[in-house]
Amino acid sequence: MFFHGIKWEYVREAYPLLSPRRSVSRKRGDQLADRLHLLQQFGLEPVHLLEAGPDYPPERCVRECLSFGDTVFAFERLEGPLWQLSRHEVGVEVLDVRACVRIYTERTDTAAEIRDLFPGVLVIRD
Repeated sequence: MFFHGIKWEYVREAYPLLSPRRSVSRKRGDQLADRLHLLQQFGLEPVHLLEAGPDYPPERCVRECLSFGDTVFAFERLEGPLWQLSRHEVGVEVLDVRACVRIYTERTDTAAEIRDLFPGVLVIRD
């Protein structure tokens, strides 16, 4: 499984396709330096996801993703190409959140909106 953490307000702005290119104007300092490094290394700034594995369980992925936002999207598979960013982190150019199989959220005020945008997707309130 693959997991992506994000603030719900950014999902609302970008739905259904997440791409770092859409948020360049909001980046500051360290974020811009990280972006430049990724552009030099991969030729693009990918969307980051954690990949669960035997030594990196889904629960840990969700917990770590929640440090980046109040909502976590879980995917069984991703559309390639994939870039290996670190041992447990992969990147994609664009992430279609409609392909998610589960949504974890800390928010209590978005239940109706999530149901409307993601009918039939399991939502877990953390």
